Amino acid sequence: MRDCAASPARPQPDTMPTSPLNDQDLAQMFELAPVSLWLEDFSGVATLFQRWRAEGVRDLRAFLRADRARVRECTRAILVLQVNRRTLELFGAADLAQLMGSLDRVFRDDMLDHHIEELVQLWNGALAYGSHTVNYSLDGRRLDVALQVRVLPGHEQDWRRVLLSLEDLSAREQARRALERSERYALGLFEHSPVSLWVEDFSQVKRLIDELRERGITDFRVFTDVHPEFVERCMAEIRVVDVNRQTLTMFRAPDKATLLQRLPDIFRDEMQRPFTEQLIELWQGKLFQQRETVNYALDGEMLHVHLQFAVLPGHEDDWSLVQVSLTDITARKKAESYLEFLGKHDALTKLRNRSFFDDELNRLERKGVQPVALVVIDLNGLKQVNDERGHRAGDAVLRRAGEVLAKAVEAPATAARIGGDEFALLIPGGDAHAAELLVAQIHELVELNNQFHSGEPLGLSIGVAVSEPGERLEAALHRADKLMYAQKKDFHAQAEHDRRRS
Repeated sequence: MRDCAASPARPQPDTMPTSPLNDQDLAQMFELAPVSLWLEDFSGVATLFQRWRAEGVRDLRAFLRADRARVRECTRAILVLQVNRRTLELFGAADLAQLMGSLDRVFRDDMLDHHIEELVQLWNGALAYGSHTVNYSLDGRRLDVALQVRVLPGHEQDWRRVLLSLEDLSAREQARRALERSERYALGLFEHSPVSLWVEDFSQVKRLIDELRERGITDFRVFTDVHPEFVERCMAEIRVVDVNRQTLTMFRAPDKATLLQRLPDIFRDEMQRPFTEQLIELWQGKLFQQRETVNYALDGEMLHVHLQFAVLPGHEDDWSLVQVSLTDITARKKAESYLEFLGKHDALTKLRNRSFFDDELNRLERKGVQPVALVVIDLNGLKQVNDERGHRAGDAVLRRAGEVLAKAVEAPATAARIGGDEFALLIPGGDAHAAELLVAQIHELVELNNQFHSGEPLGLSIGVAVSEPGERLEAALHRADKLMYAQKKDFHAQAEHDRRRS
């Protein structure tokens, strides 16, 4: 009789090992990936680099820029081994043969400058890098793309297998397309995605929202306004399942454990209002959302991000699996902020500009603010400085004047540069005494400024007027302007007298 105790135990279903992906699975993942993938052979570039190093080349950037034919030599040395279906769609090619025969139409113009920088990174030993560059579709459309390049493991020395991914930034549709693919392909691309990806569990958030519905709450927006602690509780109930490598890079985290332990340092301050809007849309049944919001890197830097949020297919009933993609748009936001600053400020002095001053004058006029003190200031001797020492010296004097006025004026008063060497101050609610105090402070600051700056002393001609009941502010400004010119005339008369005496 067989000894039952000696029989090997049958493995339980939940402990069965997962079958590894076979070659067919990997081929399908490559072919059906929702981003443009290129498998290329860079060994020809490696050979070129070896030859150039032997010839004594040290600065590759200067070497390539000196002769663009060398850049094209590198490009011709790269062999395209395989592209996926998305690549053909992105570039409008019927098949690989058509794409290969048209590469000179795809990689041209702006791309060469970017390609030099990519080659420099390879030259310096980087086996994985990224950049923003420009390609062109076969029908001539410009494609702004984010390029990620990775030398595959095992080919660090010969560069025979290099994987490239291109994200089409023109439409920012990568996250949406990834959700349309099956979960298997999405997970396959998750770790090497060029954008920050988060997989999260919102099931406890759904439970809290469902409890509110059962309690008879109908106006969720009003409820969150009255109970902000509910929003904070929802934020605390989100469970992060996983993040990818780009997330660690973007948020300056050394590893996933550190990132997950410091989530309150990432999602804070300005994040609460956008998250409240996210909850409101979830309440309304919107399971796919996108918005711009603010996060923080672990080193404290503010990150402006474009967020795309989606409850993954099959989890609409419990929200237990959610994908969030974050694209870093900090650079774009800084550029927009600077352009907005230039629209209201003078770039040289950092004071408000003429456009803002006119708008503020009209705003005070409409609101009927009374009285308003107006100070018109002209910089003495600027033309002489420009003529004798050049415009750079003149700009330095203008910046000094801007520093003085910025230090003297505090909100709600406004200081603006309204002309080449002319400035104006608005003091809402300010009477003659307030204007006199401000002018006295300006003179003190001018004297102090002259002590710290050698060369041409800073001198100002100043006219002051206070609006009278029923008087237009433009009229008061004109009175201040006339008083300033009277001082200016005295300055020129004194200067002429001193010149003749000399």
